[in-house]
Amino acid sequence: MTVRTRFAPSPTGYLHVGGARTALFSWLYARKHGGQFVLRIEDTDLERSTPESVNAILEGMTWLGLDYDEGPFYQTARFDRYDEIIQQLLDNGHAYRCYCSKERLDELRETQMAAKTKPRYDGHCLKNKADDPDAPHVIRFRNPVGGSVIVNDLIRGKVAISNDELDDLIIRRTDGSPTYNLTVVVDDMDMNITHVIRGDDHLNNAPRQINILNALGAEAPVYAHVPMILGDDGSRLSKRHGAVSVMQYREEGFLPEALINYLVRLGWSHGDQEIFSIDEMISLFDIDDVNKAPSSFNTEKLEWLNQHYIKETDPAHIATLLRPHMGKLGIDPSEGPDLVEVVKAQQERANTLEEMADISQFFYKDYDEFDEKAAKKNLRPVAAEPMIKIREALASLSEWNEATIHTAIHDVAAALDVKMGKVAQPLRVAVVGRAASPGIDITLFLVGQEACLRRIDRALAYIEARANETAAN
Repeated sequence: MTVRTRFAPSPTGYLHVGGARTALFSWLYARKHGGQFVLRIEDTDLERSTPESVNAILEGMTWLGLDYDEGPFYQTARFDRYDEIIQQLLDNGHAYRCYCSKERLDELRETQMAAKTKPRYDGHCLKNKADDPDAPHVIRFRNPVGGSVIVNDLIRGKVAISNDELDDLIIRRTDGSPTYNLTVVVDDMDMNITHVIRGDDHLNNAPRQINILNALGAEAPVYAHVPMILGDDGSRLSKRHGAVSVMQYREEGFLPEALINYLVRLGWSHGDQEIFSIDEMISLFDIDDVNKAPSSFNTEKLEWLNQHYIKETDPAHIATLLRPHMGKLGIDPSEGPDLVEVVKAQQERANTLEEMADISQFFYKDYDEFDEKAAKKNLRPVAAEPMIKIREALASLSEWNEATIHTAIHDVAAALDVKMGKVAQPLRVAVVGRAASPGIDITLFLVGQEACLRRIDRALAYIEARANETAAN
């Protein structure tokens, strides 16, 4: 048997984290077993499905590297096939027309709830013929009576559901459109899907779908229902926990490798290993090993992984990914120091590309103002003499490189008989605007001689102003 899995999102919004994990698990299972991974767009909800959402799903899949072997298939292009199957079920006595009004169904539901019984359709139209066969109606699937449906779930084990708990569900609406439980069954059957890996919110659909497949004489796929993802507060993951859209993580500067690595560990593990290459994931992953319990999303853990991948990835590639983030800050990275060299200097200092862009602005443009705490501590009147001396030394350099800069700072510190930090730290605040940056030599080299001298002058003016203010008081 050739393994065939599928990812079947509804295009009513972005590709969210839970959907991306489901897609990843399905993709890994297919790749591990030498099978095919199918992408299907379940767009029968015509009011909520949008082309923009379809594009968001496709863009998210591409960014994550989850390539599909077949598709995307669109359910809206298969309505004739669904009608054919519905007619087959009608002809075989496995479906029937229901003419019940909304008022009757509401009254039935209220009566059942008052009697503390589970609300379910009572089969009225199965027993009674309509006065007008052409009147508006829905099509219901005739669910078997008695017995149980067994779902042999790869994650949850054997799950038995009594047919008495299931009612005759609607498979075609009054407007002629098919419903989810019908379309998914037909698609999985026609596309020869062998393994359905999806969220556990679909577990209650599995027995209904198995019964429809049985009525069609088709073999049910193997099911694996993945537990939901929770926020770190224990509630279901939602927008209030932060980014839940895959593409929002890209906008915030996460690498696809980091997000994929993080998602595979949400509910699955291989010993204590935390870092997995794609090849290792394919080799080691097995859906049987996925936990039954929900997983909690931890943004700090994702940031840790992202920093790992930023540090371990080729700086040239990081620079390519960083460029759009610099652009969002109004910086043209081609106008200034080589961005690859900036990445090398900052590679171990940022958790995300967005953060790297933010802390790298000073390489390309003058800062707006000094960090108040850093300036108060380092740009004091006592720093004026070292700052004047280092400005003179830096201005006299005919060659601007890390070695000459280092020598200049060392010589000034020696001449003043102070430690290098007494010169370097005020200099750093003067050039960067804050107390933290890469090594002082590489920082000054990348900022450039002209900009460094200009910013030192600004710092000297700040020191003078502070001194005058102190004298006045």
